[in-house]
Amino acid sequence: MNTNTLPAFGVGTFRLNGQTVIDSVKNALDVGYRAIDTAQIYGNEAEVGQAIAESGVPRSGLFLTTKIWVDNYSPSKLADSLKESLHKLRTDAVDLTLIHWPAPGNGVALADFMGALAEAKAQGLTRLIGVSNFNIAQTREAIEVVGSGEIATNQIELSPYLQNRKLADFLQAQAIRVTSYMTLAYGKVLQDPTLLDIARAHQATSAQVALAWALHKGYAVIPSSTKRENLISNLKAQQLALTDADMQRIDALERNVKKLGDYAKAHGMRHRARSLRHHGRFINSR
Repeated sequence: MNTNTLPAFGVGTFRLNGQTVIDSVKNALDVGYRAIDTAQIYGNEAEVGQAIAESGVPRSGLFLTTKIWVDNYSPSKLADSLKESLHKLRTDAVDLTLIHWPAPGNGVALADFMGALAEAKAQGLTRLIGVSNFNIAQTREAIEVVGSGEIATNQIELSPYLQNRKLADFLQAQAIRVTSYMTLAYGKVLQDPTLLDIARAHQATSAQVALAWALHKGYAVIPSSTKRENLISNLKAQQLALTDADMQRIDALERNVKKLGDYAKAHGMRHRARSLRHHGRFINSR
């Protein structure tokens, strides 16, 4: 696999732990996924590493992403924390490492943790670097630190109900790949009448339609599932050809609804949900 190119389709592991994440990753690899997304705060890197090892799929054929959590942003901690992640993942390097949150006010300046991330890349711990949940101003600052062309992606919450258009347009203008997480809005979009209507017209599922919408916009997606049949079904979104009219109808579903409160609760994060919602306002600020 060309590790300098961000795959358009991968499998996520958010909120999956223990045998559940092992089974999910092994099933995903078995049915054809070759990109896997995890994070330090997910608490499942070791299980993801185990699943990869047990799958029999060569590491060279995979694109593996992890994310640095806010506790490890200090330049004295970041590289060591990534080395620990590599040990858990049973690999010498990951393909992509992201700063998980901009985390203003946590005591480490953006310039410092982005510089430390660039140094981790220089050490060969990661082939590509990127960010997650950064707004336009934060992304601009990150570019100033690491240089134009160095940020491979900004992974952001994005779905038909939360389209983040100004941020997405900015990222694409900077040649930074948009990676959409929560593309299905925790399943909220699956019963949407518009998506169901489009799905019927294409003999597809509403999940496939939502994922295809993101793919048609040039975004990468990382849906997760514990069900093998859903993993297979999601992959088929890559072959779904939506019409311009379909895309316009989905574009009209924008609700600007965020799920950051659920995200904070799911992780039992040390930082208050209120603070994360503050970050969210930055993320979606225009």
